[in-house]
Amino acid sequence: MTDTACGMVYVVDDDQDLGAAVARLLRRHGHVAEPFLDPAPLLEVYERAPAHCIVTDVMMGEIDGFDFADRVRLLDPAVAIIFMTAWPTTANAVDSVRRYGGLDYLEKPIDEDRLLAAIAEGVAWSKAQRSALARTAGLTPRQREVFDLLVKGHNNQAIAAALAISPKTVEDHRAAIVAKTGTNGIAQLIALAR
Repeated sequence: MTDTACGMVYVVDDDQDLGAAVARLLRRHGHVAEPFLDPAPLLEVYERAPAHCIVTDVMMGEIDGFDFADRVRLLDPAVAIIFMTAWPTTANAVDSVRRYGGLDYLEKPIDEDRLLAAIAEGVAWSKAQRSALARTAGLTPRQREVFDLLVKGHNNQAIAAALAISPKTVEDHRAAIVAKTGTNGIAQLIALAR
């Protein structure tokens, strides 16, 4: 696995042996991986040490995997989350993706190949998200408003009317957005917004 495909991965499971085994597997495949028995200590340090991907059990003690996902998303919208459980249900599988933004929902015992593929996908997604966030971080609040309307398909006149500014001002903001993000047109801006 290449360095660009590897990332920081946290494994959260109240089964110490399983969490440690998954972390060892990930390290053997080039990832930096750390196991946690409980999500609470991870939440305390997460802002100082964010991950590209988190693999979390669904059913844990005080904080279950879904509650944990909600909390970690507030800290880091660019982290990929993979859920795992010994008690799979269709409702939880659907919720894990639709409500909690999970990348995958794996049944225990874990299929190693599927886990590794999901983590590789998660790390790549997270790195792309972080890159996009970094490229748009320098936008002013007004440029961000123009950017958001541009990527939704609005033309300069519609943006000007929506923001109560002149079309010339929209053009100026648009030029600054393209320069700051390193893009060269609306298609690349839309791709960046995704």
